[in-house]
Amino acid sequence: VFIVYTVLRFGLDELALSGFRQRWIRALSWTVTLGRRFDQPRGERLRLALERLGPIFVKFGQVLSTRRDLLPLDVADELARLQDRVPPFPGAQAVALVEKAFGRPLAEVFESFDTEPVASASIAQVHFARLKDGREVAVKVLRPGMLEVIEHDLGLMHTLARVVERVWTDGKRLKPREVVAEFDGYLHDELDLVREAANAAQLRRNMQGLDLVLVPEMHWDLCTPTVLVMERMHGVPRSEERRVGKE
Repeated sequence: VFIVYTVLRFGLDELALSGFRQRWIRALSWTVTLGRRFDQPRGERLRLALERLGPIFVKFGQVLSTRRDLLPLDVADELARLQDRVPPFPGAQAVALVEKAFGRPLAEVFESFDTEPVASASIAQVHFARLKDGREVAVKVLRPGMLEVIEHDLGLMHTLARVVERVWTDGKRLKPREVVAEFDGYLHDELDLVREAANAAQLRRNMQGLDLVLVPEMHWDLCTPTVLVMERMHGVPRSEERRVGKE
């Protein structure tokens, strides 16, 4: 019901139905949009709808924005503006998740642990901490219950992709089932933080000695599928960098 309401609220039915090949569906498009006015461009409406539908749909829009071979440029540009605006989960819950992952109290692993997250996104959030030997680290903690949420939303996406490919004019060309399948694999990769750590470690090895980019070192003895501990990096945000450069 919420998805249907969101589709109607932002006029996505108008965008979608106008592209179907069946004449009766085009007539339906005209009927359902009768009396409604949409002042915002189509790309902006799609972005706002995805933000309203939740973090998994936001992430799907982010991935989709990179497929400029599939999307009109105005839509791709608007989707590129999507950001994860997800409230953090409580610090006490993060502590419990870390202790569960390591099988021991937090005080046995860290000298200090900041329960206030420094960053929060759809899949995980990050806390700063200090190891017993004094090294500063960043601790990435997977959100609780993410697998169930993702499986539910991906099920909806797979169903919609099958319908769209069957009845939409550009369905076969855009290959929505393949796009959703690619996104499915991408999301499940993100759910395994050990795999993420391995990718980061490989990138660090590849970039060593090039002085092009700094990649944090992974603390492998503290990396699990749900918790990842890496070297804390200090830097200047790009927005701040641009401001300083102008001065």
